[in-house]
Amino acid sequence: MENSWQTKKLGEICTLVKGKKPKSFSDTGKAYLTARVIRALEEAQYTEEEDGVVCVDPEEILIIMDGSNSGEMFTGLSGIVASTMGIVKCSKEMLRVRFLLYFLNMNREDFTKSRTGSAIPHLNKEEFENCEIPLPPLPEQKRIVKILDEVFEKIEKAKENTKQNLDNSKELFEAVLEETFKDIKSDKKSLGDICKVIGGGTPSKESTNFTKFYNGTIPWATVRDMKSDIIKKTQHYITEEAVKRSSTNIIPKNNIVIATRVGLGKVCLIEKDTAINQDLRGIIPFDNDEVFVSYLFWWLKSISKIIIENGTGATVHGVKLPFVKGLKVSMLSLREQQKIVKKLDALSAQTKKLEKIYQQKLDDLEELKKSVLKSAFAGEL
Repeated sequence: MENSWQTKKLGEICTLVKGKKPKSFSDTGKAYLTARVIRALEEAQYTEEEDGVVCVDPEEILIIMDGSNSGEMFTGLSGIVASTMGIVKCSKEMLRVRFLLYFLNMNREDFTKSRTGSAIPHLNKEEFENCEIPLPPLPEQKRIVKILDEVFEKIEKAKENTKQNLDNSKELFEAVLEETFKDIKSDKKSLGDICKVIGGGTPSKESTNFTKFYNGTIPWATVRDMKSDIIKKTQHYITEEAVKRSSTNIIPKNNIVIATRVGLGKVCLIEKDTAINQDLRGIIPFDNDEVFVSYLFWWLKSISKIIIENGTGATVHGVKLPFVKGLKVSMLSLREQQKIVKKLDALSAQTKKLEKIYQQKLDDLEELKKSVLKSAFAGEL
C-alpha cells in the first residue's frame, strides 16, 4: 500500500441516515422503498415535502438496516426511504461512491456479525461507523474501481455461463426422465392398487407437550427435509410418545415420500424409518415382487409437473388422496423395470457429477471476487 493511502473510520467520511415512514398520502406517485420490496418497487404515493421524509438519490448507497437481509446494499434507486432502510451519504471530496460500495460489500459479513436484536436483527450503526477503510487519493480510487468493474463484469459473465450449463444439465435429465416413461407401452394400474398410501401429521408443539414429543430419536420429515433425492436426516426428531399421540405415521426405510401440499410434486426416498407430517404421503408397495420402489421413485419424479398442475386450493396448493391413489403406473416385468432404473440411476449420477463441477466453479468464482477485492483494498492492484 502506498504512503499516500490513509485509513479512516467510516463515520469520519460517511453519514448513515435512517429512513422514516411518511405520515400522509398525495398524488406524487413517488416510489416508497422498503426492504421487503426493494427489487420490485412499491408505488406508494407520498409527498416529497413530508416532514422528516428521507429520500435517496440514484448515486447514493441504499442499505437495509433491519431484518435478515440487513447489510445488503443497492445503488441506482430513487424514492422515499422506509424506516427499515438507510442511506450511506459520503464525502465526495474524499470518496467515490463505487469505491465505497465495493468496500462495504467486501465487509458485509463483518457488519452482519455485529447485528443487534433477537427477534428482528438490526444493523449496528456504531459498529458500522467505527469500521476502518483504506483510503487512497481520488484518482487512485477511480483507477481501482475501473479495474474492479472490468474484472467483476468478466466474473459475472462466467457465472452466468456456468449457471446456464447447470440449468441445461438439469433440464436434459428431466427431459430424458419424462420421455422414458412416456414411451412405455404397457398395461397400467392405479397407484392405490399396488401401493399403500399413508398420510402423516404433526405432534403438538405446545409447551406442555414439546419436551415429551420432540428431541427424540425418530426422524420426522417435512418438505424442508426434501433437499435431495434421499432424505438421510431431518430437521426434527420425535419420540415414540409423539407417534402414539398424534396422526403422524412412520414410513419404513427405503420407501418413498411425496409432497402433496406444501412443496407439491417433490419426491424422495428415505434412508431410515421416518415419520412424516401432514404435507407428505408415504408410498409403500404391497408386493415388492410386482414393482420396484426405485422404479416407482423415478416414475413419480417423471410426473411431478402433472401433480403440480392438478393442485387445488386458494392459499395452499395440494392434491387429495383419491388423486394420488388414482395415478396410473405403467406396469412392466421386474426385468424391464430394472433396466429403466439402471439407465436413470446412471444418468442421474452423471448429471449430479456435472452439477457438482458447475457448483464448484461458481464457488471458485465467488472466492475469486473476494480475493480481487482483498487485493484492491490492500493496494495490490
